[in-house]
Amino acid sequence: MIKNVIAPIQAFLLSKGHCVGCNAKLSKGKENTVRDLTTVTCKCGRIFIKAKKDNRTLYRRALFSEI
Repeated sequence: MIKNVIAPIQAFLLSKGHCVGCNAKLSKGKENTVRDLTTVTCKCGRIFIKAKKDNRTLYRRALFSEI
């Protein structure tokens, strides 16, 4: 039940380019390239995948297999 409440909020934050944990802008995070993927590490330690699509920057949480 809690997941049904939190998931839309996290999706909204990611669509705006903010971290789901600390609400910091992901554009200010540290970028690395791992296995042809651009990863962004937030100041709170969460790792996101950065993707370009149609002149927009999209973020999503990184899976354990992608780190």
